[in-house]
Formats: sequence, structure tokens, C-alpha cells
Amino acid sequence: MEQTEWTQTLEERLFEQRVVLLHGPLDDLSVARTSAELMTLDAQGDEPVSLRVDCSEGSLAVALTLMDVIELMGVAVRALCLGQVGAAASGVVAVCQHRAAMPSTRFVLREPSTQVDVHARDVARWVDLRADELRRFCTRLGSATGRTIETVQGDLERGLLMGAEEAVAYGLLDEVCTPEAEIRHLPGPPFGFRPR
Repeated sequence: MEQTEWTQTLEERLFEQRVVLLHGPLDDLSVARTSAELMTLDAQGDEPVSLRVDCSEGSLAVALTLMDVIELMGVAVRALCLGQVGAAASGVVAVCQHRAAMPSTRFVLREPSTQVDVHARDVARWVDLRADELRRFCTRLGSATGRTIETVQGDLERGLLMGAEEAVAYGLLDEVCTPEAEIRHLPGPPFGFRPR
């Protein structure tokens, strides 16, 4: 079985268990796929959805789109963070109903860079739109963490780096998963590997 076929099969099995993977750069393609999967699971049942997040980079515009989708869902979305979670993906995690991370997860709150292809006459308008995106992002992240917009914006400008325990203290996470953590079984048939 080729790597891409194996990955597709694994993702299909996880989807059947109401688990959605958000990994790699947070871009138009990954947000469109993740949004479609979340909305499909929302329409298919009332059980919570687990969102596994491992995104070190991404843009605010696509993060805001995915944040909207999660907030408008009729079922709970529970985030589990793995690896590294950048600022844009931290916003996505922040709007989930339950937020957890593995002990080795790292969070990087740094204002994402943006590349844009606009006509010179539209640069001022683009700067205004970008400032509005940043304000809305900081408002939502601040609301989730119990911090002011100014504090969040300052942390993004400075480039705040946090481990999982520090992210709990910051208010971004509810818990860090450890071997002693409570095991919550997902609805549906047991997930496992079967021999070929």
C-alpha cells in the first residue's frame, strides 16, 4: 500500500470516528477541507467532534474562516493539539469547546506574516483590512483566554513561546493530556488496525 493511499485510509477511519485532522500549513486548501469535514460531521450526528491540530504556520484570514465554522457548528468541537501550534491555529483551538494538548506540544503566538498581490492604489485599503482581521482575531483569542485585546496583540508582536503547561496558565488550554488523564471513549465502533 502506497504512503498516500495508507494516509487516505487512515484519515477515512478517523473520520468515521468523528476525528478530523488539521495538520501542515493553515491555508486555503486545508481550511476548505477541514471546514467541509466538520460541517459533514455536524450534519451526520449530535456527538462531539475531535479536531487534532498540528499547524505551525498560517494566515489570519483563513484562521478566522475556520473559527467561524467551528463557532457555528451545532455539535461540540474538542481540540487536541500535537507538535507545534502557531498563532493562527491557536485561534482555531481557542474557539473549541474543550482544548487539550499533549505534554510536548509547543505554542508560538507570533503575528503571522502576510503576502499579498494588490495594485498600488489598493494598498491602503488592504492595510485597513489586515488591521481589522488582527483586531477580530485578538478579540476572539482574548475572549477565550480571559485576556485583553491589547495583551494578546502585545504577545503576538513580541512572539510569545509557550509549552503545554504554560498554555494552560495562559488560558489557551483546558488541560494537558498525561498517562494519568481520564480516557474518554469516542462514540461509534472501536477503532483499531486489522490484519490484511
